[in-house]
Amino acid sequence: MFYQLYELNHASLQPVRAYADSVRLLYTNPLNPFSHTAWGRSVAAMAELFERTTRRYGKPRFDLPKTTVDWKSVDVKERIAWSRPFCNLINFERALPASRRRDPKLLIVAPMSGHYATLLRGTVEAMLPHADVYITDWTDARMVPLSDGKFDLDDYIDYVIDMLHALGPDTHVMAVCQPSVPVLAAAAVMEARGDRCAPSTMTLMGGPIDTRRNPTAVNTLAEEKGIDWFRDNAIMQVPWPNPGFMRDVYPGFLQLSGFMSMNLDRHIIAHKDFFMHLVKHDGDNAEKHRDFYDEYLAVMDLTAEFYLQTVDTVFVRHALPKGEMKHRGEPVDPSVIRNVALFTVEGENDDISGVGQTQAAHTLCTNIPADMRAHYLQPAVGHYGVFNGSRFRSEIVPRIVDFMTSYGRENRVPVKPRIVHSARA
Repeated sequence: MFYQLYELNHASLQPVRAYADSVRLLYTNPLNPFSHTAWGRSVAAMAELFERTTRRYGKPRFDLPKTTVDWKSVDVKERIAWSRPFCNLINFERALPASRRRDPKLLIVAPMSGHYATLLRGTVEAMLPHADVYITDWTDARMVPLSDGKFDLDDYIDYVIDMLHALGPDTHVMAVCQPSVPVLAAAAVMEARGDRCAPSTMTLMGGPIDTRRNPTAVNTLAEEKGIDWFRDNAIMQVPWPNPGFMRDVYPGFLQLSGFMSMNLDRHIIAHKDFFMHLVKHDGDNAEKHRDFYDEYLAVMDLTAEFYLQTVDTVFVRHALPKGEMKHRGEPVDPSVIRNVALFTVEGENDDISGVGQTQAAHTLCTNIPADMRAHYLQPAVGHYGVFNGSRFRSEIVPRIVDFMTSYGRENRVPVKPRIVHSARA
């Protein structure tokens, strides 16, 4: 019922948003003399702020038409390389000469945690010069009809395995945040089966492998409330007329509310600054605000079964580090992984996945040789900085590229890559 009220409230504000947008256009029109005054710009700023804070943000685009390879600008074209009801695998196809040596295939598994895969636009952009990049583009659950069936954590792991089969041997995989657990599980399942398509390297970034280590507010909340609380308070049915009508979901707007409340003061100050930038006619800073929040406020629903199984397995029972996690009834044992090189990355100020939670993967993967594993702690970055931003591009990306190059199957050599285990070393 709450979801229906949310939709009703959004629809009822539509005429007011249209009016506010008309006011903004009126008071930003250069032919209107008031648009050149502080008062006129204040009216326009108030109208835009109201419209932006009450609208529903659609799915953003990656919009990466070009990249630089071998110091040359090349065109990039998006294509769907693999598709299922709950995910499309997007390949960023670069216009490179056929005679050029192929770059490593990189599967980036984006988080299915409320935001669209475009949140990793900067991650994709930074890796494009170095790899043939593929990314999981998860589908908004409210857009998937009930007839397409369910999607839970076991299905997520199966999807990852199927994608690796589609890409073939010697593929590298990068899991950003939440996918670290299912990607590690997929690698363990594939190694246990002797699967030749198991990834060559596995890079886990800011992921909740063991949330008992240095728990954050997110981890504490899940453990204190328990799975029944989430089932009773966070699960709702998709309202009509969405394609996923009657599907049980964890709504994206609830996840967004949680994200916003964690740093509410910061968001209030950001919107106040945005208002002042508009009044002062500071177009550059105002546009940066629009770009960030167009992405940040665009959210998607998650299937109830996936959300609840993930919360229970990862955050409540800590099943993976305790050795209790199962996939389709079979134990998930990371110690069987022997041939997949492991690289973990954490941010010093991460308030989502605390320091040590991702590094815990090394404790679980006991049979990966010491010279096929590395850990890196990036100083002075939070969760977002682990996979985006200037420090990610200048300090983390070169280490990932070096690790992939060293441990690609056709280039694998029995020496340690040029990589340090800590930025403080």
